[in-house]
Amino acid sequence: MRTLDVIVVVLVLVGALNWGLVGVAGFDLVAALFGLRFGETSAISSVVYILVGLAGVYSILFWRSIRQRWHGQTQTARGR
Repeated sequence: MRTLDVIVVVLVLVGALNWGLVGVAGFDLVAALFGLRFGETSAISSVVYILVGLAGVYSILFWRSIRQRWHGQTQTARGR
């Protein structure tokens, strides 16, 4: 599950960075990575957007269990 947590965090950060760039510079990073212009989508960019959205939902729904997983490991490491 920790691997999934890391993947989710990376996807959430990609989404946050993309939205930040859209707001500040009018630049769509995901579209640019796939050779598209701002606002254009392809099948692969749509998959990325869907994964980012699912990662956000996962983060919201499972925030407590994610914190417990990571916090529990930190406490065990400190206790040694």
